[in-house]
Amino acid sequence: MSAGRSYSVHHVPLSAVEPLVSSLKVCHSYITTGMDIATNVALDLTETGGDIEDVNVMEKVMLEYSAMDRELSQFMTAVEETLHQVAQERPEKMPDLQTLVKDRFNFMQSKNTDSELHHNERVIQFKQQLKEMRKQAGLQVQNGSDEVVDEELDEDVAVTQSQTNFICPITQVEMKNPVKNKVCGHVYEEEAIRKIIQRRQQQKKRVCCPTVGCDYSDMSLSDLVPDVALKKAIESRNKQREKK
Repeated sequence: MSAGRSYSVHHVPLSAVEPLVSSLKVCHSYITTGMDIATNVALDLTETGGDIEDVNVMEKVMLEYSAMDRELSQFMTAVEETLHQVAQERPEKMPDLQTLVKDRFNFMQSKNTDSELHHNERVIQFKQQLKEMRKQAGLQVQNGSDEVVDEELDEDVAVTQSQTNFICPITQVEMKNPVKNKVCGHVYEEEAIRKIIQRRQQQKKRVCCPTVGCDYSDMSLSDLVPDVALKKAIESRNKQREKK
């Protein structure tokens, strides 16, 4: 995406530009869907012992989506800031909005770095879930110091820990749609935690993480992200049970 693409707001009334911005925001949902698909493909490959190179391709795809997401966000920001500036200044003659947006957009892009793409929230989630899936699959994973951590737990202990991880701290039953709190890292059944958050917010009270011992006391729905790796692990374990 570049400033020369078809994001033209030249000689367009301000009232007509805002709906265009809203339409662009819909593109974010397409990017999110693409990132979800890439994540699921990578997790499926890891779970089934697929080629590591194919998994790496999915990570590259995630970074490409991250770049698209950044450009789209910056363009929308450039448009919104330009509209706000013009509305505040109220010039007698309508300025060239296209040039103003283009200059602002190019300025934002000039400060971009490749390393920022790895800081995209969904890219971070992708790497975390991939790491969890490798653990679930009994594969070796690397920690931050590049040392290989070998999962050599006693089988009975591993089963007990796995079963515990599958239990929602709220319902005390096995989860079907686990979501992770991206702040404290705890996992819950989606429907159960959503009900708690919504009820507490309606009461205008702060929401504490329901996991015993956690001191995070300012939860919101935006803290929750799907734990795809755990969901796949639960489904895989249940399929193995059915075969026995």
